[in-house]
Amino acid sequence: MNLVGAINNALSIALESDPKSVIFGEDVGFGGVFRATVDLQEKYGKERIFNTPLCEQGIAGFGIGLAAEGVTAIAEIQFADYIFPAFDQIVNEAAKYRFRSGGQYDVGGLTIRAPYGAVGHGGLYHSQSPEGFFTHAAGLMVVIPRSPAQAKGLLLASIRQKDPVVFFEPKALYRASTEDVPVQDFEIPLGKAEVLEEGSDITVIGYGAQINVLAKACKKAKDELGIQPELIDLRTLLPWDREAVFNSVRKTGRCVISHEAPTTCGFGAEVAATIQKECFLHLEAPVERVGGYDTPFPLAHEKLYLPDVLKCFDAIEMTMKY
Repeated sequence: MNLVGAINNALSIALESDPKSVIFGEDVGFGGVFRATVDLQEKYGKERIFNTPLCEQGIAGFGIGLAAEGVTAIAEIQFADYIFPAFDQIVNEAAKYRFRSGGQYDVGGLTIRAPYGAVGHGGLYHSQSPEGFFTHAAGLMVVIPRSPAQAKGLLLASIRQKDPVVFFEPKALYRASTEDVPVQDFEIPLGKAEVLEEGSDITVIGYGAQINVLAKACKKAKDELGIQPELIDLRTLLPWDREAVFNSVRKTGRCVISHEAPTTCGFGAEVAATIQKECFLHLEAPVERVGGYDTPFPLAHEKLYLPDVLKCFDAIEMTMKY
């Protein structure tokens, strides 16, 4: 399966296994702009897969109401860039629902899917990576997969998690490649990072589409610098797997963190600050961050903006030579 096919398969399994589950969003009835929900309405009916008005705040608010009544609500925001009109509903209502009721009520059945990140021609409003905004909201979970199999397992776990989840999908990878994906129902635990490549010289951390970039940078570092980087995919950003990161950094003494989002106040800043506090005596060099520039996402200069393989390799080399 490719990544969008794995998403579709996960949604179908969720609908089949949970009669209380529904999917809604802009154009999802005919499959959505990326075809992630294609054929689901024909299979499960218009009462369970249906279109909404072009109103992200309404989509999120509607999902909160459904989840509060015990429905498994799976909302789609067509592009992550347009999730901001729903920001108040997500961080002030969904994230706080259980806390403000003293645990009497919750909206744990709510999952919000949104395609994020660069795609090569998206420009200002179809390329952004807004995950950092939501990792500041206690009460939410934030999940980002890197591949088809990961997307299926993490999405099913997110839908069944009894906390509201914002699930960002790397749209550049929707049809970029395929891999073997189990056809049966399975889940990947949330809050657990994965060590993709074990190493001893430097820890390299990322998530989502950036993992592919970092894997190439690590290979280049092995070939040209003769070192063994350890590559970690966080997978879940809120809560993130601190223990896995600390264990790696205490072993290697060096760390590079990368994401597409702007560097200033990006999620890498939280990881870097926590590493500095918890692993200070083990560090041989400052923690290095590689992210997007602190500008709006540019159309004409997208290739210059993105933290590509060479930028990540340079960060690895600089950290090794410190």
